[in-house]
Amino acid sequence: MRLEPQKPFTWASGLKSPIYCDNRKTLSHPVVRTYIRQQLVEAITNEFGKPEMIAGVATGGIAHGVLAAQEMGLPFVYVRSSAKGHGLQNMVEGDLTQGHSVVVVEDLVSTGKSSLQAVAALREAECNVKGMVSIFTYRLKEAADAFANAKLRLFALTDYNVLLKQAIADNYITEKDLQSLNAWREDPARWSAMANAGQKNIKA
Repeated sequence: MRLEPQKPFTWASGLKSPIYCDNRKTLSHPVVRTYIRQQLVEAITNEFGKPEMIAGVATGGIAHGVLAAQEMGLPFVYVRSSAKGHGLQNMVEGDLTQGHSVVVVEDLVSTGKSSLQAVAALREAECNVKGMVSIFTYRLKEAADAFANAKLRLFALTDYNVLLKQAIADNYITEKDLQSLNAWREDPARWSAMANAGQKNIKA
């Protein structure tokens, strides 16, 4: 996880962001990986009950989804970002006959677009999607609105607010950085436009 409001990162959408979150790195650390697996399993069980299957969102949600499914003794499938261009042209990979009720595992939720695209593919395949569990979410309003419209509940192990509080406590960021980081979360598009315009001190 990196917070650099003065040197923003560029998302695939083209938007500038002061944060870069790569949960895939957690897979390289057994203690962290195990802790996340345990927390995902607990969240799935407590928030949605035990489903018949776990589904991971490609690519970041696949490994963590497999770990959770293994711990729970459940079948696993994963959802591609788009249908495969050859063979059976599947978007959902795995044996869907093994379960009907599904909880989706995602590593990171930003705008919610790709996460809910996976949910739509599962619903189209006649799965009963009980909910989604993610490792992290930015808690963007756009995502909240998208999940509400999709009538799907998201439970995240941690979020942007917790991250900023810890970053301040650890002196990883300054109060001045915090102002800019909060401004980004309130209006990412405006923050990005100002960053592209070369304004270093972005204020709400």
